Amino acid sequence: MSTVATRSFHDIRRALLAHEELALIDVREEDPFAQEHPLFAANIPLSKLELEVFARVPRRDTAITLYDDGEGLATLAAARLSALGYSDVALLEGGLAGWRAAGGELFRDVNVPSKAFGELVESERHTPSLAAEQVQALLDAKADVVVLDARRFDEYQTMSIPGGISVPGAELVLRVAELAPNPATQVIVNCAGRTRSIIGTQSLVNAGIPNPVAALRNGTIGWTLAGQQLAHGQQRSFAPVSDTTRASAAGRARAVADRAAVARLTRDGLAAWQAEPHRTTYLFDVRTPEEFAQGHLPASRSVPGGQLVQETDHVASVRGARIVLVDDDGVRANMSASWLSQMGWQVAVLDGLSAADFSEPGDWQAPLPEQPQVNEIDVDQLQTWLQAPGTVLLDFTTSANYVKRHIPGAHWAIRAQLPQVLEHLPVAERYVLTCGSSLLARFAAVDLQALTHTPVYVLEGGTARWIAAGLPLESGETHLAVARSDRYRRPYEGTDNPREAMQGYLDWEFGLIAQLERDGTHGFHVVR
Repeated sequence: MSTVATRSFHDIRRALLAHEELALIDVREEDPFAQEHPLFAANIPLSKLELEVFARVPRRDTAITLYDDGEGLATLAAARLSALGYSDVALLEGGLAGWRAAGGELFRDVNVPSKAFGELVESERHTPSLAAEQVQALLDAKADVVVLDARRFDEYQTMSIPGGISVPGAELVLRVAELAPNPATQVIVNCAGRTRSIIGTQSLVNAGIPNPVAALRNGTIGWTLAGQQLAHGQQRSFAPVSDTTRASAAGRARAVADRAAVARLTRDGLAAWQAEPHRTTYLFDVRTPEEFAQGHLPASRSVPGGQLVQETDHVASVRGARIVLVDDDGVRANMSASWLSQMGWQVAVLDGLSAADFSEPGDWQAPLPEQPQVNEIDVDQLQTWLQAPGTVLLDFTTSANYVKRHIPGAHWAIRAQLPQVLEHLPVAERYVLTCGSSLLARFAAVDLQALTHTPVYVLEGGTARWIAAGLPLESGETHLAVARSDRYRRPYEGTDNPREAMQGYLDWEFGLIAQLERDGTHGFHVVR
């Protein structure tokens, strides 16, 4: 392709302050991205670009600026985006080093806009909280207290406060009246660290529930640092609520959304927004994935509201875009929208829907480009080939999935690092590529074949097909062709993090407000 245009730090900063639509995309893997990046950078690794970009940057003439840290990935990404039909693609002048040299603020970790916003909320609203020792004392005394875990259910199951109930963030205002029907019951909201505890607690305060409410200060990290024991594998979750509870919660949520200046749209208004050619409009269904699968508005995407507020950059990767939220109860969309509005998004809730509007069953399917044509083999052929030397099997799934289970002898690889991968592989008569479904493997096969004269094949149906056939598996880091940089190890997840890392994470969160002030582009405001 021809020489790619560039945009400077000052170009990006001006566009952010003017609330123009832009996508600033870091195309490195998640771990290097998490080490340092601009506040509103979205991480779409080159390895998975084709699988994610259509959903995350849906409008093909969006102003996209790509960067890396000198690895050459951004130039490759620009060529791929151009081939996919994106027409306004530029490279960040000087890459990450150029941003730093221009005086741009750099942030650590992931989902930083949401986490920084949470710190700002606590600072301005003085969100009530209790220390781990105080909560433990209440539990030991068998006080009238309920602990609500605002994370995803799988996170809750990994580690949680003993006796806690899983109520992901957007569900809190809808469910709390039946989980704590006595107005005197002390409600404690927790997450692993701070953000979802703060936002969940403040949601209940904003909605005016009668109960005393407090965040578990510093979440499960604070609990662990206090020397207290966490539970593992808990199964407590919420039950359906009555119509009376739903109606009351809807009134509270609507009042919060109105205070936050959330817009209202009808189906016709949504269609008008979506028809505007030079604006991006995301349509998110913020109910549970199970409810979405039973029936949803056509063309909507399932993004549970608590995670949407926590990980906005991961789904709405165009800063300055418009977001429309949908539910069937008037609670979860309004509460989620109230936060997005305060985070500087132009956000609306879709009103006037009936049960008939939720007509599309099934899970959300990511929009994808045409899949490349590759040479496929079935499970039986692979099994035969693996019984003799000469076949090198590459697995492009996430490293976490690979460690959990993979086909025996498979080498784990990152698609964007294929030249380095080849240096660490045995001599091959043929390569066979797989991943969970072989979708990513199909794209990797094209890249690999361009680097070698050795025949390249893709396992039809991927590792899932191998597993379904009941064939042997192995686990662990048995054959890593490159380092596991595809995912940043969060200091607040898992059960084996060093105390120093957990405390360091809390210290980092406490410093986010000062970073926001230095950066100056956030556009956040906190509603009283």
